[in-house]
Amino acid sequence: MPIGPKNIVIHELIGLEVVVVNHSDPSLIGLRGRVVDETMKTLVLETESGEKVVPKEYGVFCFKLPDGRWTFVRGEEILFRPWERTKRGYKKFLRRKPKVFEEPCLEDTLH
Repeated sequence: MPIGPKNIVIHELIGLEVVVVNHSDPSLIGLRGRVVDETMKTLVLETESGEKVVPKEYGVFCFKLPDGRWTFVRGEEILFRPWERTKRGYKKFLRRKPKVFEEPCLEDTLH
């Protein structure tokens, strides 16, 4: 099954471009990069200024899909170990109602 806005929560995130749209840590908002590693609670982003570790919890991320569109993912939707998420995330996949954008997401598009 190809990666899309609805099933992104059960796919591999490494290699995707991402923008941190909202986060409990205000210094992370607007951070943009490519996912180079993932743990249960964090994403490691390769940015222009080096690698940054971003906690998944309390964050809202906007991922660029392979087809060029962008979609929101809330941190709690991907708060699993990567291999657990791809195996057990099926229920979240079924409940997911994604928003899709042609341009990178902005904070005002959350509402």
